[in-house]
Amino acid sequence: MDVFDSDGHEQVVFCQDRDTGLKAIIGIYSTALGPALGGTRFYPYESEEAALADVLKLSRGMAYKNAMAGLDLGGGKAVIWGDPAKLKSEALLRAYGRFVDSLRGRYYTACDVGTYVQDMDVVARETRYATGRSVEHGGAGDSSVLTAWGVFQGMRAAAEHTWGAPSLAGRTVGVAGLGKVGKYLAGHLLDDGATVVATDVNESALAWASATHPQIELVADTDTLIASDIDVYAPCALGGALNDDTVPVLRARVVTGGANNQLAHSGISKLLEDRGILYTPDYVVNAGGVIQVADEIHGFNFERAKLRATGIFETTRRLLQLAVDEGVPPAVAADRLAERRMAEVGRLRSIYLG
Repeated sequence: MDVFDSDGHEQVVFCQDRDTGLKAIIGIYSTALGPALGGTRFYPYESEEAALADVLKLSRGMAYKNAMAGLDLGGGKAVIWGDPAKLKSEALLRAYGRFVDSLRGRYYTACDVGTYVQDMDVVARETRYATGRSVEHGGAGDSSVLTAWGVFQGMRAAAEHTWGAPSLAGRTVGVAGLGKVGKYLAGHLLDDGATVVATDVNESALAWASATHPQIELVADTDTLIASDIDVYAPCALGGALNDDTVPVLRARVVTGGANNQLAHSGISKLLEDRGILYTPDYVVNAGGVIQVADEIHGFNFERAKLRATGIFETTRRLLQLAVDEGVPPAVAADRLAERRMAEVGRLRSIYLG
């Protein structure tokens, strides 16, 4: 992969510490709106090329997410290549923290797949540019709490747009993934009066659902879920959930979920529209987590952060109306709004120096 011919990233940093086994890549897509903020994904990629492709895609997505959330932050992301169950250690995380610190504030890191608030506490021992920390260490705690709340708000806006009322009461929602975000989202949906059908590859997640919310109907796998008679599909696991195989058999009228990069390629947006399926862009509705960790940078206040995450309802509502007015899919409308903000505000800032 030619990094210079990718999506125009400002900076890509390869980090290696042989003693701890650390192999990490930090991608900074844009600092036009401020320092780049995005989580660290710890994942056993098949190859270095796969890790690089993911960090480039994810960091670009964070730039658009932060812009649409109205934050004065750019977009960045990091990946640590390896199996966290085997490789993660205090020494490795601290080595990674030193690499983050070397960027002198151009990149703030936080949690993502494979990393947790306790990991950010360790990273923060080497850098002040780590957020998403535990409450015991002055942080906000689990960012998936407000991620799920924001997804729920986006889903309410999509329900209003589709059925005329901002509620999921009486609707059947299929949740793919009952991990960090999916489990909280399921709770909000049940409280709102929805019927929840769900699946997860992790047996412990299924056991949690059975014990905590026995009213959730559990199905064997995602293929079964998307082909079921559901009103809303909520992808809450890894990316690429909407692809050339899944969209043709999807029975839901609405797609709103917490996963990043849900569209396998740009043509999926048009395919969804042709099938009459309303897709709320993932980086718009799942911005609650980044709103939470961004608030932590300046001294965390949960009520203030939750109020801002609640605003995802209005953001989604305006976005869906803009898509109608301009005759484009919501994903295209969202990109236009994000790019406009980065261009207009970014002219005042240029490259952030830290």
